[in-house]
Amino acid sequence: MILAKNLKKNFTNLPVLHGVDLEVKKAEIISITGRSGAGKTTLLQLLGTLDRPSNPEAELWIDGQNVYKLKDKALSEFRNQNIGFIFQFHELLPEFTALENICIPGFIAGRKQKEVEKRAMELLDFLHLKDRAQHKPDALSGGEQQRISVARALINKPKVVLADEPSGNLDSQNAQELHQLFFDLREAFGQTFVIITHNETLAKSCDRKIIMHDGRIVE
Repeated sequence: MILAKNLKKNFTNLPVLHGVDLEVKKAEIISITGRSGAGKTTLLQLLGTLDRPSNPEAELWIDGQNVYKLKDKALSEFRNQNIGFIFQFHELLPEFTALENICIPGFIAGRKQKEVEKRAMELLDFLHLKDRAQHKPDALSGGEQQRISVARALINKPKVVLADEPSGNLDSQNAQELHQLFFDLREAFGQTFVIITHNETLAKSCDRKIIMHDGRIVE
């Protein structure tokens, strides 16, 4: 599902990634761990096409598409339709309800309102949050907000879900529930997950644990 070849990234004169190669199979859940500054988030940004590598010869294939060959507009469309993002801080828009927050990527994709809202309610039902659809973020608990962000990541039925410290802002119980949710989602929808985490329990429970150090995959 994901094949990255020779990903390098420099910021000014500082090299952050040193030619990373990575392959992730369809419906696989992998964790990426390592100390702060190891390059984990930079790698995730490249995998998510939020940034481009510093070396033009780098390749990133997602579901058979060499995405770095796409122009910016086409790349944005590909990202919207094929990649979902979950962040440590939920990034929900405070003026919108849970339902509206979930629907935003679907509206950006140009899908019909009824279709998007129907899908959003199905996800809310799956996440046991159907009764919270009309609540705004400040009326939701931290765990509920994070599950809303998960639903938002899934609204366009992406093939790949990228998560950056998704449970880093949650207490232990909500973190454990979120971790189980990833496996439930994989079983229900067949998504591929790449998860950056410092949570050792989550890291070890994934199909594979990858360790980064100084901009390289070392294990």
